[in-house]
Amino acid sequence: MQIDKLRGKSLDQLFDAILTLKDREECYRFFDDLCTMGEVQSLSQRLEVARMLMAGQTYHQIEEDTGASTATISRVKRCINFGADGYKMTIDRLEENK
Repeated sequence: MQIDKLRGKSLDQLFDAILTLKDREECYRFFDDLCTMGEVQSLSQRLEVARMLMAGQTYHQIEEDTGASTATISRVKRCINFGADGYKMTIDRLEENK
């Protein structure tokens, strides 16, 4: 699986830190310190693009609604089709928790 190329002590520490966060407010605080506003917005945009792609929306609809470039949409679609199923797993869980 491709995710093995990511593995390492520093990334393990980051993920372990994220897993300690208890609620949305703690996430806001941590990511405000960790990332720029643009980085956080980019991450959230990719997740929304994935959700919309999985719901069957077109590139044009996604581009209009999110402001994502066609390159970003294509990259997310490639991850959905050939990646580690992280988007699917997460979006499915979000839907279950609604």
